[in-house]
Amino acid sequence: MSSAPSPEPPGLPTYADVVAAAGRLAGQAHRTPVVTSRTVDERTGCRVLFKCENLQRVGAFKFRGAFNALSRLPGAQKRSGVVTYSSGNHAQAVGLASRVLGIPATIVMPEDAPAVKQAATRGYGAEVVLYDPRTASREALGGRIATERGLTVIPPFDHPHVIAGQGTAAKELFDEAGPLDFLLVPCGGGGLLSGCALAAAALSPSCRTLGVEPEAADDATRSFRSGTLHRVERPDTVCDGARTPSLGALTFPLVRRHVHDMVTVSDGEVIEAMRLLWERLKLVVEPTGALAAAALLSGKVSPPAGSRVGVILSGGNVDLKQAAAWFA
Repeated sequence: MSSAPSPEPPGLPTYADVVAAAGRLAGQAHRTPVVTSRTVDERTGCRVLFKCENLQRVGAFKFRGAFNALSRLPGAQKRSGVVTYSSGNHAQAVGLASRVLGIPATIVMPEDAPAVKQAATRGYGAEVVLYDPRTASREALGGRIATERGLTVIPPFDHPHVIAGQGTAAKELFDEAGPLDFLLVPCGGGGLLSGCALAAAALSPSCRTLGVEPEAADDATRSFRSGTLHRVERPDTVCDGARTPSLGALTFPLVRRHVHDMVTVSDGEVIEAMRLLWERLKLVVEPTGALAAAALLSGKVSPPAGSRVGVILSGGNVDLKQAAAWFA
């Protein structure tokens, strides 16, 4: 019989925060489907359950954390507005959540962010401020705009309410599927991974939670194994949602505390996983969204035969012309 998890250190979100976030998101976020595939089960020897956050509002899990964080702002901060920085999915999520809640939003995005994500963010009514990632820091630019305009910063991952919101994806998976042996989660800044790990620890204590990131952006893997925070500046990977330089002040201790291991996959393995998801499961998944699936399908993670494996497909916002080039 497993003992109850010890309390989180002050300032870190807990599973109780995930449960509270689920209440706020009811009727706002989609309860995304859990999909299975006989082909994948036969290939892996496992029962694999895909949580399809590529079918979430804005096409990614990010809506969960953005809405939870914005909905908790005091009235004065809602009226003043918010600013965030993101390469795309968090940008769109804040854009939509702010429109739903009537909050002005300014989004700092890199000039090389996928055009489809820039267009969608503007489409939600947010002001987009572009910057050159080779010469400017998005955090510094966002902080300067916040100071000049009196806005509240909503970071893309290192925020307790954002983390709690992201954890509702795994909560829904466990609520529907029951206990799992493994949970595989994509990792950029660690918000989704941290929140999902909190849910797994509470709802399926024997489940091993594994984070997956690109080989070229392995800062979280090195940080996890060394116990020291590592950075990778401007990593060269097709997984634009995982180009964050490091874990955060909140996500780093949560990953160290609740995640059992980290693995990395190559861009080629990510694209092959995307191809299978598109062709066999009929699911449009972006590179970052396919990270966890790539770890399983490539054999980087090989659970014992018969294992029940949850896989978070974190997003589906991809430029179709670019995807065609990758598949070619």
